[in-house]
Amino acid sequence: MKAYPIKFEPILQEKIWGGSKLRTVLNKKAISDSTGESWEISGVQDNISVVSNGMYKGLSIVDLIKNHKEQFVGMKNYRHFGNEFPLLIKYLDARTNLSVQVHPDDQMAKAEHDSKGKTEMWYIMDHEEDACVINGFKDDKVTTSSLQEITINNVEEILNTEKVSKGDSFFIPAGKVHAIGAGVLAAEIQQTSDITYRVYDWDRVDNFGKERELHMDQSMRAVKRSNTTLSNNIEFQSDTNVLADCTYFTSTILDVDRAMQMDYTNKDSFVIYMCVEGSFEITINNHTEMISVGETVLIPANSTNVSVDTEAAKIIEVYIK
Repeated sequence: MKAYPIKFEPILQEKIWGGSKLRTVLNKKAISDSTGESWEISGVQDNISVVSNGMYKGLSIVDLIKNHKEQFVGMKNYRHFGNEFPLLIKYLDARTNLSVQVHPDDQMAKAEHDSKGKTEMWYIMDHEEDACVINGFKDDKVTTSSLQEITINNVEEILNTEKVSKGDSFFIPAGKVHAIGAGVLAAEIQQTSDITYRVYDWDRVDNFGKERELHMDQSMRAVKRSNTTLSNNIEFQSDTNVLADCTYFTSTILDVDRAMQMDYTNKDSFVIYMCVEGSFEITINNHTEMISVGETVLIPANSTNVSVDTEAAKIIEVYIK
């Protein structure tokens, strides 16, 4: 495989809670003011990413895996996932609150949907004043059955609401009740899965006056309390640049202000860069791409030396151990 910095066409998703910032802040080619997500790299069925640059332009990410196997994704990843790309990479704009929701783990997702589960993380790129996220239960005194009784008046008595700051990150393992709140612009890294169980949707209706479906039975079976979610070798290392480290992905934040050489010779995985602030040039095998805020680039697993040059950029680096 000829290694170079590979970019993909963003797949824009309209959402009832979406806004305009993916267009106005991240320069996506959105045409509406309710664009909630930009799927930057996706192997989700019916939403397969297509290369937008270089010699592989026009090929899908599945084509690249089938054609180049471990050279593209790494030996361990290819043995484990075959021709499926294991991660879904997004940018997200919440004009209003996302639903209170929970995702199934691998076992439940396999049994009920023939799918992978959904463990994810968020990085807060920007936010409006007093923007919040919901992150688990309020405390141990709140029972799981309380999820069936949520109203607009008691949601903060049942669930843990946290104000966000730029640069915050949140790790959301499968089974944790959560929601991104209004006014948040975020980067999201997750397993390749699009399964969401809605617990509560803020009593809103669509353009036809219809409420979105809730999934209480599945939600109750999927929920795991916060004291049981530290699994999959998750490590929190606040004194390093590691944002999340689990079976499904590792993500770090790179704060770069000069030219750097990255040596990936011994990393048996593709690497993804998400530009969450500033811009940078990336060069592999004399092929250079400029990556601006809100853009994403994939480094094939057979890359060795990668050059990054910038005066100021924050980059989320994602790979699988």
